[in-house]
Amino acid sequence: MIDKNELINEFITLASFNSLSYEELDISLYLKKRLEDLGFSVIVDDAGKKLNNNPKATGNIYGFLKGNIKGKSICFSSHMDTVSPGINKKVIIDNDIIKSDGNTILGADDINGILSIIKALDIIKKNNLRHPDIEVVFFIAEEAFCMGSRIFDFNLIKSKYAYVFDLSGEIGLAAYKAPSIVSFEIEILGKAAHAGFEIDKGISSILYAAKKISKLNVGKIDDETTMNIGLIEGGSGKNIVPYKTKIEGEIRSFKHEKALKVLNGIKEIFLSDSKEENIIINFKYDENIFAYEVEKNSYVINRYKKALDDLNYNNFKLIETFGGSDNNNFNKHNIEGIVVANAMNNIHTTNEYYDINDLIKSINIALKLMTIGE
Repeated sequence: MIDKNELINEFITLASFNSLSYEELDISLYLKKRLEDLGFSVIVDDAGKKLNNNPKATGNIYGFLKGNIKGKSICFSSHMDTVSPGINKKVIIDNDIIKSDGNTILGADDINGILSIIKALDIIKKNNLRHPDIEVVFFIAEEAFCMGSRIFDFNLIKSKYAYVFDLSGEIGLAAYKAPSIVSFEIEILGKAAHAGFEIDKGISSILYAAKKISKLNVGKIDDETTMNIGLIEGGSGKNIVPYKTKIEGEIRSFKHEKALKVLNGIKEIFLSDSKEENIIINFKYDENIFAYEVEKNSYVINRYKKALDDLNYNNFKLIETFGGSDNNNFNKHNIEGIVVANAMNNIHTTNEYYDINDLIKSINIALKLMTIGE
């Protein structure tokens, strides 16, 4: 049995930490001790120091718990950071609905993932339940294009299978497929001039940007690929021909090579005519995460379905997601993983909420996945 009040109190404790990306130190110290008290050997890496010099930055937490039965080792994961606005979160309890006061996000993304794992481990310890080796990874900076897991040493992980508790939607959902996300930044340099006295001597970076953007296929390119221009900055005054313009955007595709093909097409469009028009183009990009697709009849999915069946949860459903997660990096390192729903709704908004009964179901699923027979 799971005590609702105890569960809510620990949620409030975790939500009390201000844990924006690269500011996860306080929550990580709490979770490190929690895992150690549960019998885990724990390693905290130096990912935060490598990525950001914020004094509140910390590292990814890796924990290993030796099993008391033979069986396949399983890894469970969630992330410690939240999006903004996430400072001084206040939790409101309305019967079984948990939400914020509307001024910040709630933090269920991904406190609910953390609690699904931690509370299941509590039950195992209190009841001395049988389980194979269990590994846990709590990542930093997932919301920043999974930067924490991008530089994590996956050689630490012995498991070949992983469950990432970080999916919104109805309990029972699992994402078996997710895209590559490639971001890009284009800096366009023209020539500044006074717009009244010498406009003919100027070369407008904004005009060049507009002409090139008009040639791009922005939006849904096909059923598995999108491209978005999300930011344009340029100019220094309304009476000055703009010298510099910056464009930022992203490409998502279920095929990594297709994302790179779209990227190269964008680069070609902006470079064409640039020399003739005396424009300098500086083009940068980042392959943030890599697409994956897990076979629908794989071990990790069949185990998940069996867990739901054993619990009489009849909502098993596999979905594609066009969002990224740390699971992209598990699969990139040949650890077969899926992302499972963990009772969070309206994530990344101040209307975020969850039903405590759904979170209990998520905990039960984690527990079953940790203890289920082969």
